[in-house]
Amino acid sequence: MKKVFAVVAVVALLASCKKDYTCSCTIAGVTSKTEIKDAKKADAEDACSALNTSASLVGGSCSLD
Repeated sequence: MKKVFAVVAVVALLASCKKDYTCSCTIAGVTSKTEIKDAKKADAEDACSALNTSASLVGGSCSLD
């Protein structure tokens, strides 16, 4: 039972882990980087996707590093 609890605890810690991410956007040959601090990976992906939507309006693109 202790092993099961330990495994569940480790999975929970990894699933809720927050860290800093970088979203790189390239527009007209110029690359800029936006830091997304203390975010879960899914939240960082959502934020970078929103930036990509805006960048695509002017022919650019963004990706999460």
